[in-house]
Amino acid sequence: MAENNQNKLDFQPELNPKQMLDLGVFGGKYFDDIPKEFPYDWFKEARLSKSSPDPKFNYFEVLAGQPYEVWIKKGWINEADPLGWFQWYCRYYQGRRLGSEDNRQIKRWKAMKRHIAQVTKNCHTGDTTCRRKQRQALLQWAYDSRKL
Repeated sequence: MAENNQNKLDFQPELNPKQMLDLGVFGGKYFDDIPKEFPYDWFKEARLSKSSPDPKFNYFEVLAGQPYEVWIKKGWINEADPLGWFQWYCRYYQGRRLGSEDNRQIKRWKAMKRHIAQVTKNCHTGDTTCRRKQRQALLQWAYDSRKL
């Protein structure tokens, strides 16, 4: 139980959902429509694609991530959040708590730190042209990779 509480204490995303959407994540295509459960303000300045995911809608202008079929195969999807990590994060950010599912998602978020290590090891600080795909993936997990 202490480890679970520590996970939640260690969960300190650098970006909130609105900031992520404004910067450009998921090729501009995560939700098919703007979900009424989230504040409309989150979507006012969001970089959204009306059709399919498009790299030009991402901050680093590359697509980063696995297809949904891979998410399912790897067991990354929970029935409470059928759209995955970002849907879970939006709901968590708004105050919803799901106990073990929160802990699972926070552990997944922490695992993304390996990409921070790779970017900092292989890129000069501020060189946002270096490892753009990893930087985009980090943005999609609420890490502000523009600062690396």
